Amino acid sequence: MWIKKRHPWDLPESEVTDHKTYLNRRKFIEGAIGVAALSVMPFGKINAARGEDFDGLSSSEFSTDERLTSFESITTYNNFYEFGTDKSAPSALAADFPDPAKPWQITVDGECDNPGVFDYQEFIQPYTLEERIYRLRCVEGWSMVIPWVGFQLSEVLKKAQPNSRAKFVEFTTLYDPEQMPGQRRRVLQWPYKEGLRIDEAMHPLTILAVGLYGKMMPGQNGAPIRLVVPWKYGFKSIKSIVRIRFTEKMPLTAWVESAPHEYGFYSNVNPEVNHPRWSQRRERRIGELLKRETLMFNGYGDHVAEMYSGMDLRKYF
Repeated sequence: MWIKKRHPWDLPESEVTDHKTYLNRRKFIEGAIGVAALSVMPFGKINAARGEDFDGLSSSEFSTDERLTSFESITTYNNFYEFGTDKSAPSALAADFPDPAKPWQITVDGECDNPGVFDYQEFIQPYTLEERIYRLRCVEGWSMVIPWVGFQLSEVLKKAQPNSRAKFVEFTTLYDPEQMPGQRRRVLQWPYKEGLRIDEAMHPLTILAVGLYGKMMPGQNGAPIRLVVPWKYGFKSIKSIVRIRFTEKMPLTAWVESAPHEYGFYSNVNPEVNHPRWSQRRERRIGELLKRETLMFNGYGDHVAEMYSGMDLRKYF
C-alpha cells in the first residue's frame, strides 16, 4: 500500500482546493492566458503551441497542499523592476516579452570544468518538467501560493561540474532596455544579479521554473526561465536568467548593493528579524482579508534549517 508522506508545511485536506474547482480554474486560465499573448516559444519537451498546456507534467513530493493563489493575481501583481516599479506595470509592459525574434541564450561559466553557452531549447531539453506548488513570501509582507513548472537547479549545476573553488552561484538577468523599459531608469544597478551559497543552490527545493499554472512562463513572471527558492524572500528568485556563474567569493547582489542595511545576501524568511521599515511577523496572502503569521523559513525549515546551523541569523540576514 502506497502512503503519501506528509510534510510539515502541508495544510489539512479541508483547506485544499477541490478537484472540480481546480479544473474550473484551469479552464478559466486557458482563456486568460490567450489574452496575455505570451511570446515565449515552445522548446525542448514543451510540445504545446503558445498559450497551451505543457505535456506530461509530473507531480512533486515537495508541493504544498495549500489553496492556490489565482492565476489573475499571480500574473497582474508583480515586482519586476525591469518593467517598472508599479505592481501593474509588468503585466502591461511584459506581455510580449521576450521578443521571439531575439534568440535566448544562457551562459554557464566561472569555477566549473564544463562551462558553455546554450540556446534556451538546448538548455532545458535534458530535464523532465514537474509541477512544484510553493509558497512565495515577498519581503514587502505579502505572499502567494504558486504552481510552478520547472526542474531542480542541481541538475544543471552537476552537469557544469563545479570545481573545489566554487563556493557560490551568481545569477544574472537579461539587460536589454529596448525590451525592458524599466532599465532605462537607475532604480537598481543593471543588470539585476542575485546569488546563493552553493549548498543552497544544490538543495532539492531550489528549482529553475519555465512556467506556472501548467502554462509557459508569462513575461511579467520572469519568462522564459527564472529561479525559485521558496524559503527565501521573493526577490532572491531572480527572473529572466541569462547567466549562471560559479564563484569563489560571495556575489554582490542587486539589493545588497543598493541597500545593504535593508537587504542581506541570505534573505531567508524570518519573522524574528524585521525589515528596518516594517515588521516581518505577519503577511497578507493575496486573495485573503486577514493577515496570517509568517513561518520561519516560509514553512520549509525542516528541510533547510540545518544549512544554517551555528549561524547568527540576525547577523546573516
